[in-house]
Amino acid sequence: MKRLNQKRIKNLWAIALLAVALVTPTTWAKETDQLVLDGSTTLGPIAKAFAEYYMAKNPGVNVTVNESGSGNGAKSLINRTCDIASMSRFMKAKEFIAAVNKGVMPVAHVVAMDGLPVLVHPSNPVKALTVKQIRDIYSGKITNWNQVGGPNLAIVMISRDTNSGTYETFHKLIMTHKVDGKKIKEKISKKAEYVGSNGGIRTRVQSTPAAIGYAGLGFIDKTVKALKVNDIYPTRETVTSGKYPISRPLFMITNGYPKLGSHTHAFVTLYLSEKGQEIIEDIGFVPVTKY
Repeated sequence: MKRLNQKRIKNLWAIALLAVALVTPTTWAKETDQLVLDGSTTLGPIAKAFAEYYMAKNPGVNVTVNESGSGNGAKSLINRTCDIASMSRFMKAKEFIAAVNKGVMPVAHVVAMDGLPVLVHPSNPVKALTVKQIRDIYSGKITNWNQVGGPNLAIVMISRDTNSGTYETFHKLIMTHKVDGKKIKEKISKKAEYVGSNGGIRTRVQSTPAAIGYAGLGFIDKTVKALKVNDIYPTRETVTSGKYPISRPLFMITNGYPKLGSHTHAFVTLYLSEKGQEIIEDIGFVPVTKY
């Protein structure tokens, strides 16, 4: 396959973002009463709540939500085994190219904003860490909580699996930094434990006094403690404003812009409605619209 240069890739992205204007009815898939979503576990609670609401409003329509990770969501869209890919990160250039080569034109819909709280056990007296301290913990340079003002306990690092968009975001915003103008990508220590969902992170942290983990904003509850990062606490306001250092958009990605009036279109634009915003807020994420 001929190698695509950066300019070509940018042009492809531009086409995807303008798909609403460029797509013609002949490019739309045949509408059915079945919708299949696959991808992010972070976006899972929103997708499932949307599905429940949509099926209640549209009897006879079946919406299936699978949570196999953002990377697998992209693969499912590319292979046309899902209608909507739920992703907690943007599609990578190689995923986009693979899609286009198979005749799939990904169009991203930003349905909510999210932050990645850094979570510890409620008994841990540490209240705040810097981005550098978090990076040093996960790279293995800091190994005991007493090195950051905590108890004399060896730190237990919990991470999302590498196929996760949450992992990708954490690696980009925490583990990647610059030294003398050069980008450095730190590796997560081999001692880190990997789990397959945000809920798994929370479960592991809530049962382990020495643990540290990271998950979506909607996974904060009384069983875990979220830390300030660079002295900023993760809230809807700090995530929306971009002040919280580990913030990201959440996407639902379709093959082309969905046909107006179709179930796919109605589903991926539900976030624009007052009810959609209410659902997103109730779950604990941040809407991109405000009524």
